[in-house]
Amino acid sequence: MGPHPAVAAIRLAVRRVLHDVLNDVAAHRVTDTSRAPHIDPHAPHPGLRPPSDPHAPRDPHEQPPSPLVLVACSGGADSMALASALAFEAPKLGIRAGAVTVDHGLQPGSDVRAAEVVTRMTALGLDPVESLAVSVGPASGRAAHGAAYTGGGERRVGPEAAARDARYAALDDAAERHGAAAVLLGHTRDDQAETVLLGLARGSGIRSLSGMAAVSGVRGRYRRPFLQLDRQTARKACMVQSLPVWDDPHNADPAYTRSRLRHEGLPALEKALGKGVVEALARTAQLSRDDADALDAWAAEAEATVRDEAGRLECAKLFALPPAVRRRIVRRAAIEAGAPAGALFARHIEEVDRLITGWRGQGAINLPGKVVAQRQGGRLVIRQG
Repeated sequence: MGPHPAVAAIRLAVRRVLHDVLNDVAAHRVTDTSRAPHIDPHAPHPGLRPPSDPHAPRDPHEQPPSPLVLVACSGGADSMALASALAFEAPKLGIRAGAVTVDHGLQPGSDVRAAEVVTRMTALGLDPVESLAVSVGPASGRAAHGAAYTGGGERRVGPEAAARDARYAALDDAAERHGAAAVLLGHTRDDQAETVLLGLARGSGIRSLSGMAAVSGVRGRYRRPFLQLDRQTARKACMVQSLPVWDDPHNADPAYTRSRLRHEGLPALEKALGKGVVEALARTAQLSRDDADALDAWAAEAEATVRDEAGRLECAKLFALPPAVRRRIVRRAAIEAGAPAGALFARHIEEVDRLITGWRGQGAINLPGKVVAQRQGGRLVIRQG
């Protein structure tokens, strides 16, 4: 008799991601990527083993060490289900599996909870396992991993964004120290639906509606196997495996935007529109991501055609482009000039776009990061002020 359907679903999702990781690792190890070996998803990965001493000299003919995959585990149902699936699947593929839990220090006893998670991860057979304590400022934070602010310096953020920034910074540090090939995150289809709605409320455009990517971060570090699975499947998998889970009280606190959306907004939408809202929003995320990726590629190709011999953007040629493509070129130019990506909002790009489409002799536009955009002699000049 096979595993419970919920357990089978989470294991399959993790197995697919681990095969992707193995193929990516293999591709990077081959100089000619066109000859990179393909990994059979139905067979254990050959020739990969953990090194006895990672710092010892290695015979050039010896097989390279097996890759390490970490799971970010809070102790909640989603990440506990993910950790259990990783512990089950990784050894069969010759992959080393470890875990990291982040103690945000936002609640009394958070250090005790983190220690309990470490104990649970160790009991699953994961190694290395560590708890990382971070400091989350009440109203400011330095973004990491392309959260809300990807430039240098400080900015004002809410508590949710500040905690997210600190968490990703800690996970990045852990991945670098351990040389991890990937870090698995337990975001589910429900989380994706909430992210899409938050993006819609901000009016940030199609990229915001694309939600969370299945693969993101530096060199594709972060992987989200559960984006096609609902939250209930993960919780059921924990229950049938008798895995203890911790329910973060912040997830039910109406002081947090995402919590209100989860417990009030989405149920209201389902009541008004019927079941299937979460699935529809998740599909919207994927469709929006495909469209945004295509437009980004178009803009990258078009950018070379709208610059003069000196590399300056020509307004007449920009005007001839579709607005979605033109604004992407403008945004890219602003970021290259030093505008922080996360602080550069749609209204900023719209103001600069009017220098191209509604030119009436207006003055320079001030952008975040002390960047200035102005029109000079039919050229769009974006530079540090």
